[in-house]
Amino acid sequence: MSFRHLISIALLAAGALTAQEQTAQGQAAPDQAAQIETAAPKAEFTVEPGVKIPLNLINSVSTKHSLEGDRVYLETAFPILAGGRIVIPVGSYVAGTVTQIQKPGRIKGRGEIYVRFDTLTLPNGVTRDFRSRMGTMDASSTGKLDRTEGRVESEGDKLGDARTVAETTAAGASVGSIAGVASKSVGMGLGIGAGAGAAAGLIAILAMRGPDAILAKGSTVEMILDRPLKFNEDDLNFGNYQAPRMATPMMQPEQAKSGLPGPLRK
Repeated sequence: MSFRHLISIALLAAGALTAQEQTAQGQAAPDQAAQIETAAPKAEFTVEPGVKIPLNLINSVSTKHSLEGDRVYLETAFPILAGGRIVIPVGSYVAGTVTQIQKPGRIKGRGEIYVRFDTLTLPNGVTRDFRSRMGTMDASSTGKLDRTEGRVESEGDKLGDARTVAETTAAGASVGSIAGVASKSVGMGLGIGAGAGAAAGLIAILAMRGPDAILAKGSTVEMILDRPLKFNEDDLNFGNYQAPRMATPMMQPEQAKSGLPGPLRK
């Protein structure tokens, strides 16, 4: 084999190696880009503990009809933002539990409802667990709220008790006066009748329980978060979801901490 042939073979081999290296580099470039893209951290959005989330009750809860362990179903009433992004849209679902029920007593003791909020489900099905309590409730519910424990306590009915005694006393006095006229002893009949009426009123009060504590369907309460809720870009993909119309502007978490306008009360 001549020297010229050897040089031609060497040049062909070098060209083939160069082409293989270029092909390998071309294939590696997309793989490296994919690895870099995969490794890039996704943006995170956090709703901090202490943020108040307004909720509308889907079902009612009361010391009269509810039992320990009953579920409470609610919807978010206003959107919550974090980092300039809606993270909890209007219409997200919250599920809670009645953890304790105490019915109002006949002589003393008020009705009490303890409610715990357990889970939040976004419109796309993303769910977060927590153990949060109630912060405020509106005037359509009956009772008063202990915010430190998330307990709704029924109100006393001293005015109603006094009215019952007064009405039965007056009725008894009327009957007694009629009997006194018949027996020609009006004063004695009046006194006996009044005493009997008052006794009947007290018996009626002892036979009846006090007012119930009620969280009415459709009423608004606030949930106070007990832990941070973290979401990333994938969690916040709501597709074509259309939130219900609302009359109140969207709130940042720092605004939600300071409370809401409207008829919410402690």
